[in-house]
Amino acid sequence: MDNEIRLTVLISGSGTNLQAVIDKIQANQLVPSARIVRVISNRKDAFGLERAKTAGIPTVYHNLVKYKKAHPPTPEGIKVAREEYDAELARLVLADSPGLVVCLGFMHVLSTNFLQPLEEKGLKIINLHPALPGAFNGIDAIERAHAAWRRGEISKTGVMIHDVISEVDMGTPILVKEIPFVEGSDENLEHFTQKVHETEWAAVIEGIQIAMQEVKEKKRSAASA
Repeated sequence: MDNEIRLTVLISGSGTNLQAVIDKIQANQLVPSARIVRVISNRKDAFGLERAKTAGIPTVYHNLVKYKKAHPPTPEGIKVAREEYDAELARLVLADSPGLVVCLGFMHVLSTNFLQPLEEKGLKIINLHPALPGAFNGIDAIERAHAAWRRGEISKTGVMIHDVISEVDMGTPILVKEIPFVEGSDENLEHFTQKVHETEWAAVIEGIQIAMQEVKEKKRSAASA
């Protein structure tokens, strides 16, 4: 379909956000229309791979370990392994000719060896991060936000969809959803985590739609130039 946006999704875990996207696509509720052409995981046991297979979506398991084994366990060797891994990941992504790459809980810091080949093709990459811009970058953002609230340091957190750059979780936000903590409550981490995830499921859909619209408008501009 000419108006369809092809999506590649990168994951590492259970894939609840991936499932939210799959459900919307199957219900024809994404505008513009979209199709996930492949789900790539850096973890073999990621349940998101099973979710993709159930939906008939091709999958790839792309693991860093074999690249590390090919080099000495030194800082330089690890650096080279990561660069080779990222270069191959870029090749895998580009082979499917997607219009948009979506990182949904992909626990791997992407280097310029991945980003540059995609940027050269004009391919947009977005990421979901469970924090507000500039706050709690990196791993365990939900847990760190909850701990900071317990210490009385913050009154709210949130989730964002942002462009991916080489600096972790520092790309330009395209969508931000605030999540206030309830004053005077004693909300435990489990309940709070569930609340964040429920916010994520909606934010992912809205963020993807915004990004897809950008892709569509860019195509239209290029065609009329």
